[in-house]
Amino acid sequence: MDDADISPALATSGLTKSFGGRAPAVDDLSITVPRRSVYGFLGANGAGKTTTLKLVLGLARPDKGTIRLFGEAPGVARGKIGSLIETPSLYDHLTGRENLDISRRLLGLPASEIDRVLEVVSLSKAASQRVAGYSLGMRQRLAIARALLGSPRLLILDEPANGLDPDGIRDMRSLLRQLPEAGDVTLIVSSHLLSEVELVASHVGLIHRGRLLLEAPLADLSVGDAVEVSTGDNEAAACLLGEANLVCTTPVGHGEPLIVHGAPPERIAHLMLDGGLDLTHLARRRNALEQIYHEQIARAA
Repeated sequence: MDDADISPALATSGLTKSFGGRAPAVDDLSITVPRRSVYGFLGANGAGKTTTLKLVLGLARPDKGTIRLFGEAPGVARGKIGSLIETPSLYDHLTGRENLDISRRLLGLPASEIDRVLEVVSLSKAASQRVAGYSLGMRQRLAIARALLGSPRLLILDEPANGLDPDGIRDMRSLLRQLPEAGDVTLIVSSHLLSEVELVASHVGLIHRGRLLLEAPLADLSVGDAVEVSTGDNEAAACLLGEANLVCTTPVGHGEPLIVHGAPPERIAHLMLDGGLDLTHLARRRNALEQIYHEQIARAA
């Protein structure tokens, strides 16, 4: 197999960028984004996320360091990238379809690309409406549709849920989950909304003041002693756990699993089965990504 076929979608080494003699916005940054992953690039506003992505896209020049895209030099591989950086630039007086058609023509793509990307972002029915009448969430999805023209292999989205209302955030979350399944595409999602990225990411990189604090598959991040458990009758399960002197938290949401502390999953499973309950879910509960992030910030300080 050719090395280019197994290389990461993105790999940076020692990437550094300063502006006007100030402290580096990106400081010796080395990240690795596996192919077909959803990579959550996380950090507070001003942490260096957007600057990093501009360096990757060639919108800024690094002071030092290297960038490889699918094992190739950036200039060779940037045609494989789609992106949405900062506020999308759209023509309000044109329809969604007309906005996409301008980009489609510039890229030399067939007209069929427009229908394909509109379908992916669920905007087919609104394609003939003027963008001036779009909600912020619809504008974001149209900008993502434009980034998807030409079937890029790497899609970079900078704060895609920024400013959206709860319905818009839910729609964006659903879209980000389905994009990797829609084709051979890797996603980099830059955000300061840790809880949202936790719901869609397969890998995360945490950045603070331009430096990488942590990079790992989300599934490999440390777990606490809490265990999630669901049965056919969670009220009866809570009673069994209480009789066994185990601390059990009953979530507010209907149908959510019970949270049990102070016992391994094996003991909890035996209690449920011995009590005649059907066990439908049993898993260790990860520490929240927000908790892990703040622990890393404290260590860095």
